[in-house]
Amino acid sequence: MLKTSLGRLRAIGMTEAVSFLLLLGVAMPLKYVAGLPLAVKIVGWIHGVLFVAFCFALSQVWMDRDWPFKRVLKTFFAALLPFGPFLIDRRLKEEESALRSES
Repeated sequence: MLKTSLGRLRAIGMTEAVSFLLLLGVAMPLKYVAGLPLAVKIVGWIHGVLFVAFCFALSQVWMDRDWPFKRVLKTFFAALLPFGPFLIDRRLKEEESALRSES
């Protein structure tokens, strides 16, 4: 999966999506209900690093696979939604499978 730029995008996207859900579903309630702001600081920092990695991986796929700009924008905006990367992963998986079968 990590051998291709598309596989790396999928892996980073899934990890980034999970970190976003942890930030919203665990760290934020810990901050505002339990008074533990450190949870948001730690999980937010991790999520931020993963989001930047996602953007780099997306730009690499854009160059390697010659995606149209509209598709790059859709993928980027999907990453801004809590469940967005899970929704786009199916299509990326299909494209990755087709890429493997070509080889």
